[in-house]
Amino acid sequence: MMLVKRLRSSTVRWADQLAPFLSHNAQVQTQRFYSSSPYNDGPSVPRGTPDIDPSALTIERTSSPKRLLDPKDLIFGRNFTDHMLSIEWTAQDGWLPPRITPYQNLSLDPSACVFHYAFTCFEGMKAYKDPQNRIRLFRPDRNMYRLNRSSSRIALPTFDGDKFTELISKFVELEERFIPKQKGYSLYIRPTMIGTQNTLGVGPPGSALLYVIASPVGPYYPTGFKAISLEATESAVRAWPGGVGDRKLGANYAPCIVPQIDAAKRGYQQNLWLFGEEGYVTEVGTMNMFVAWVNEEGVKELITAPLDGTILEGVTRESILALAREKLEPEGWTVSERKYTMAEMKKAADEGRLLEAFGAGTAAVVSPVKAVTWRGEEIKIPLSPGKETGPLAESFWNWMLAIQYGEVDHPWSQIVSN
Repeated sequence: MMLVKRLRSSTVRWADQLAPFLSHNAQVQTQRFYSSSPYNDGPSVPRGTPDIDPSALTIERTSSPKRLLDPKDLIFGRNFTDHMLSIEWTAQDGWLPPRITPYQNLSLDPSACVFHYAFTCFEGMKAYKDPQNRIRLFRPDRNMYRLNRSSSRIALPTFDGDKFTELISKFVELEERFIPKQKGYSLYIRPTMIGTQNTLGVGPPGSALLYVIASPVGPYYPTGFKAISLEATESAVRAWPGGVGDRKLGANYAPCIVPQIDAAKRGYQQNLWLFGEEGYVTEVGTMNMFVAWVNEEGVKELITAPLDGTILEGVTRESILALAREKLEPEGWTVSERKYTMAEMKKAADEGRLLEAFGAGTAAVVSPVKAVTWRGEEIKIPLSPGKETGPLAESFWNWMLAIQYGEVDHPWSQIVSN
């Protein structure tokens, strides 16, 4: 909470900090970069506020509602709802009034800094329908915390997370008809912030756009779990100490595509990213990685890499760790956030101590792993008999979905609408 407050307090100082960078182009301070009905510069221009103001929200409903697809035809990230939420920010005015408008293209100058210097960060979260047909969000406060950390790292403005969550809730209520009622289905929500200043100069953006779009999605595994095979990747590095691997920046994702394509050509579904000469296990694809084994002291251990600056602070990761400490530690398990190596993982497999492995993230919740190939040798990972998952991954999946869909009372699940 203190970090968020420090981030928020920095917003009001942006104008002073940016003055040297913007003095060569005063127009950029008042230019509006996205608008369904563009503002005109001058006395009538709406002045902004130091922080987001939900009470200033205006809503323009679409005149051409989209046809709803059959839930079984939904493809992740391909179809979008009728509207979008947008909030502009400038160094001079602060945050302008938020607007919900029909879904539409953005209008940006070719020199906009997002195109040249990757001033962009985003979040991934979901809205669910519970058995009473109420809309629920899962731990939105953690997404807001992470988005503020990401934006501050690339000199974009920060905001009050509760106020932005309030706006997202109103947006989701408006798009309620796009949220499938079946369990396993949800509305994927993508908050995004981009720098929009028109300049080829390298410096803090003098203007930004915070916007939200949403896409109805089906189950990650529509016909049941499908365990994946990984290639342990040492030729490319996803993140490094002192870098930005712990922030959800657009620049972190594009460089990972070519190694993923290369792994796919060799028959693997994802990369298992290793780091350093020691071969530390970090993440799997774009997910956090969990391994269960009997450690060398003979104790069952669930382990994941620590938040050392190279690991994304996954909301699902954090939730699984909390559930593990609540439900597994009383049964004698040790739950650890520490570094471990591919060599340790192979040794555990060779000695029959390796129990299970899975990735964890918003899209899949959990993704069971059945094998990892490292330096040409396949390490097989046990699954439950007759299943494409291990017992822990299946348990975590059930526990998480029960909370997300409101089947159990839990503070992580926030009701948006009655």
